[in-house]
Amino acid sequence: MKLRFIAIAIVFISMPFLALKNKEKLNDSEFAKKSIITGANQVEKYLPYLKGKRVGMVVNQSSIIGNKSSVDSLLKLGIHIQTIFGPEHGFRGNASNGAVVGDETDPETGILIVSLYGKKRKPAKEDLANIDIMIYDIQDVGCRFYTNINTLCNVMESCAEFGKELLILDRPNPNAFVDGPVLDMRFKSGIGKFPIPITHGMTIGEFAQMINGEGWIPGKLKCNIKIIPVKNYTHNMDYTLPVHPSPNLNSKQSVLLYPSLCLFEGTIISQGRGTHIPFTVLGSPALKGIYPFSFTPVSLQGMSETPLHQDETCYGLDLRNYDMTALRKKGKINIKWMIELYRAYPQKEKFFDRSQSKQMGSIDGLAGTDLFKQQIIDGKSEEEIRKSWEPGLSEYKKMRTKYLLYP
Repeated sequence: MKLRFIAIAIVFISMPFLALKNKEKLNDSEFAKKSIITGANQVEKYLPYLKGKRVGMVVNQSSIIGNKSSVDSLLKLGIHIQTIFGPEHGFRGNASNGAVVGDETDPETGILIVSLYGKKRKPAKEDLANIDIMIYDIQDVGCRFYTNINTLCNVMESCAEFGKELLILDRPNPNAFVDGPVLDMRFKSGIGKFPIPITHGMTIGEFAQMINGEGWIPGKLKCNIKIIPVKNYTHNMDYTLPVHPSPNLNSKQSVLLYPSLCLFEGTIISQGRGTHIPFTVLGSPALKGIYPFSFTPVSLQGMSETPLHQDETCYGLDLRNYDMTALRKKGKINIKWMIELYRAYPQKEKFFDRSQSKQMGSIDGLAGTDLFKQQIIDGKSEEEIRKSWEPGLSEYKKMRTKYLLYP
């Protein structure tokens, strides 16, 4: 009876019963043919592999099976979860961007949560001592400056160093195209750790294979990884995330705009942090009289406590209804907004002044090169800027093909 109950539970949890827009539901056979099924939702493929093992889980609020936390779901299925490891924003996803997160005990499960965005960035030897296998299940958004890929590499390093296998439950990439300058490693930082473009065009599972294959783990170590691939998925598919990946990416539009708008974190232009529509607007108080649209950043707990231009009315661009379809099909980030706003800004010497903008990254670190800033200042066209990304961009695309799991 117990085995029968577990089998029924697996089937139930592993199917994310999503309603269609017309509120009709697919039957089981149609669902299997037409729906994207994440690695986490294919419980039947990895549950037997976890039985009897002490499990560590690198997870956050985006780690779900069906519509429930993967931690809660696996606990109910009898899996022994020894430790939870939380990335930036914490296990529950309620810490602000860049905020230091401490270790704690999860009040709902009583499981120890070890922060990987506090005093340490990777699991220590003692953290893995009582763990037989690690699971990595975090939704990524496909950008070099989104810190989840740093966490992935750090976890892979610890697993390789201390002889632990890493099970990756793969998820689709909502920005699965390749564009932007390849990072000049002179500008390596917490917002750019790998020699890749701004959008890398890979899922987490594929990126893990690249980390191993390109020798990016210190000491050229290789992590023993096992990947549960996404079912019915190709890179050109549109994918709406079922859970917000972080507090300031709280809509589909913000996720799609993020690769283009995050570059503005190296400028005096607000991207809407301190509002409930972050990464869908751009503006500054200095643009008053130039643009009619306005918004006012305020302190928002758990999103942005001290946003740029706090309590000041900003004027600029409203991109909430900007059609991203054509841009995504072309596989391009939008640099026209950077060109436009620099030209419109009245005090150009302050546009890239990070000391005034109080942002978490310089424009050189975000772009991955010191050429981009100078090109904007010099009034270069989009075509001229894009040409400077070669041959690095084409070379990366060729290298990337070795690690792809999906067409």
